[in-house]
Amino acid sequence: MELLKAQNIEKKFVNHLALDNVNISIPENSIYGLLGPNGAGKTTLIRIINLITAPDKGEILLKGRPLQPEDVNIIGYLPEERGLYKKMKVGEQALYLARLKGLSKRDALKRLKYWFEKFEMQAWWDKKVEELSKGMAQKVQFVTTILHEPELLIFDEPFSGFDPINANMLKQEIIELKKKGATIIFSTHNMASVEELCDHITLINQSRNILEGNIDDIRKKYKSNIYEVSFNGEVEKLEKSLNKYYEIIDKTKVNGHNAVRIKLLHQTNENELLSLIIPSVEIISFKELIPSMNDIFIKVVNEYKN
Repeated sequence: MELLKAQNIEKKFVNHLALDNVNISIPENSIYGLLGPNGAGKTTLIRIINLITAPDKGEILLKGRPLQPEDVNIIGYLPEERGLYKKMKVGEQALYLARLKGLSKRDALKRLKYWFEKFEMQAWWDKKVEELSKGMAQKVQFVTTILHEPELLIFDEPFSGFDPINANMLKQEIIELKKKGATIIFSTHNMASVEELCDHITLINQSRNILEGNIDDIRKKYKSNIYEVSFNGEVEKLEKSLNKYYEIIDKTKVNGHNAVRIKLLHQTNENELLSLIIPSVEIISFKELIPSMNDIFIKVVNEYKN
């Protein structure tokens, strides 16, 4: 079931078409990657979903009906450019933002106590935001984003400025939010995080969405029929065992063993490949090399330019 759908979204600024007939469909209780190069239109789309600006054409549907101003109460938005008031104390500001999202003072304080203890932030309560490091301030803003337990969460480059330990902690919290029923839009340039977290993605480039779908299906679609085989034995002997339907494209070492990368040509398959090489060498490992989302991102964007 769809939680959110963007239909034929178009947005123009002076001498610039930011979004050109963009369509996305975000399944309920999923982590949805919104990807694209700088300037592709991602932030403009996020601002439209947040009702910060309006499309010139098209509409946003929430649970099958047009998005309404009051729907911002079920949305939590963590922008790339952080927006905390630097001169304001952390606790005072967190409480203020929670009240803006409709929480009573009692509920807000109870939830803030839980999160400040969980993230070991208790000592920051009376500090001004300007006294915090960038990573500390991001923790505060993450908490204020999720505190009202929104159905839809939008994270724009949420790991920027975090060290690996805190970035991993945040990833685990995002996964937990999904388990509790939240739907998450996740915008980032970090393709490793996309592979780790996302169920579905849309890739926007030059104002249009040029690739979308389930992330596993996309990676399989762009596979190039290349297998890596590590083995005990002579590379030359393995080479001689192959016929014209297989091509060795690389020779290397894997954990101290000889290894080759073999491209399957025509209508051959991995079982036929194995039947050829098993008599000639002792296989240590055999795996298909599925392209990473980073490889696919670069390939699709460059193809679109051409």
